[in-house]
Amino acid sequence: MYTTVIFDIDGTLINTEEAVLKSLQKLLLNNYSRKMSQQDLAFVLGIPGAVSLRQLGIEDIDDANKCWNDLMRDYRHTVHVYEGIQELLFELKKQSILTGIVTSKTNQEFMDDFVPFGLVGDLPYTVCADDTRQHKPHPEPLLKFLEITGAQGKTSLYIGDTIYDYECARDAGVDFGLALWGCKQPDLIPAKYKLEHPKDLLSLLKSR
Repeated sequence: MYTTVIFDIDGTLINTEEAVLKSLQKLLLNNYSRKMSQQDLAFVLGIPGAVSLRQLGIEDIDDANKCWNDLMRDYRHTVHVYEGIQELLFELKKQSILTGIVTSKTNQEFMDDFVPFGLVGDLPYTVCADDTRQHKPHPEPLLKFLEITGAQGKTSLYIGDTIYDYECARDAGVDFGLALWGCKQPDLIPAKYKLEHPKDLLSLLKSR
C-alpha cells in the first residue's frame, strides 16, 4: 500500500512545454544566433535549465539561465494545470496520503512558475534543484525527499513524465507511475504503472 505520492511538476502537474521550448528557442536565436526546432530541444524537458544549457554548449550558464527564465514570462499564458490534478490532490489529502514534489526547477523557478497556481497547500514538501548536489536522473532528489519527510521508499510512489523521472525513482528504490497526459515517449519508459489520466492514480491506490 502506498502512503506517500510524490510528483514532478513540468509535464505532470502543469503543462509548461510550450513556454519552456519557445522561450529557449528565443534565447538561442536572440543571444547566440542559433535557430533550433522544438523537436531538437525536447531533451531539455525534465532536467535543470543549467544542465540543458551546458549540453547546448553555452558557457555563460548563469546569465543564459536568467535570460531564459525572463523570456518564460512572455509565454506564461500558455502554462496551465492539467485537467484532473486539483481534484486528485484534494482526494489524496482527504485520504491522508503524504504528498509533495521533487522537481528539476530551482526554488526561484518553483516560486515563479508553480506557486501562482495555488496547488502548494496540498503539496507541503518540496525538493528543488538547488536543494541537492546531484539532480535527476540521479536518485539524490528523491532520497532527500524521503529523508526530510520520513517516508519509506517501499511505500512511496513517484509520478513523472520523463525517462529522467523513471531513472531517479528506480535508483532511489521508489515505484514509478508514468503520467501519460504529459509524456512524449511512453513506449521508451518502462514504468511500473502507466496512467492515462490523474484520476487513474486514485483507482490504483484503491486497488493496492
